[in-house]
Amino acid sequence: MRAFALPGFDDSPALVDLPVPQPGPGEVLVRVQASSINGIDLAVVYGAMRDYMEYRFPVVVGKDFAGTVEALGEGVSRFAVGETVFGVVKDLGDGALRDYLTIGEADTIASVPDGLPVAAAGALGWAGTAALDSLAAVKPEPGTFLLISGATGGVGALATQYAALAGVHVIATARPGAEADLMTGLGAAHVVDYTGDLAAQVRAIAPAGVPAALHLAGDTAVLAGLLAEGGRLASTLGYLPGAHPALLSVVADATVDKLRRLADDAAAGRISVPSTRSHPLEDTGQALADFGAGTLGKIAITF
Repeated sequence: MRAFALPGFDDSPALVDLPVPQPGPGEVLVRVQASSINGIDLAVVYGAMRDYMEYRFPVVVGKDFAGTVEALGEGVSRFAVGETVFGVVKDLGDGALRDYLTIGEADTIASVPDGLPVAAAGALGWAGTAALDSLAAVKPEPGTFLLISGATGGVGALATQYAALAGVHVIATARPGAEADLMTGLGAAHVVDYTGDLAAQVRAIAPAGVPAALHLAGDTAVLAGLLAEGGRLASTLGYLPGAHPALLSVVADATVDKLRRLADDAAAGRISVPSTRSHPLEDTGQALADFGAGTLGKIAITF
């Protein structure tokens, strides 16, 4: 089978040929049909996770997956052959950018409900979980301001929608034009241009500062300076010691309950999974480059 993997620290990631895995007891074999690119994929590829994971080469990249159940290991009862499923691979060294993967039925895998396209499900799990966890960390209240820096990416786009649904007034960072249009379409109450004087623009909207902010991109110090007294700042970009006493580091923690919530909300149209670019598996290298250069929504991978 094909898999997009990092052969070694001194190598570039590329398609490799690996044996099709077989499901063990309690495992499901999934024929992957869709995935997406996330920031953690770049961190794995460029060796930034050396202190946090064991690199067992070739390291297959990818967190998100959606596809069809091909076979069941002994004792599996939650799923049936032919069922459409999606989820998140938690093992950083055994990723989802492959034709087939095995995952425990009790792990982070859930059924895809009617009304949710497979391509959307394949771009939902990791970013959606990060969005939910980031909002849970800062606890924005209805009727108050939430500043989202990095709002146009996958996590930011989903966080914007969930916050807006809860009655929170989102201030989203985006450049004028397509980026700003996307954010207003997703429910942002205000859009500020991060290429200009961000602090002045935010202060014009919230003179006393914002009670909550998400750091998905940009300068942490600037965001911390825009917090109101007692404000909370959550970052998905790793622990930043000494940055600000209000800073909370968020690492997405996917669970079956979160996956079901995300899928049900997307199927019902309460949220959407904005994806403006799509690459076939063999062009994943270009997809990683596109992600690193900045994206509008998610970058999908098709099989």
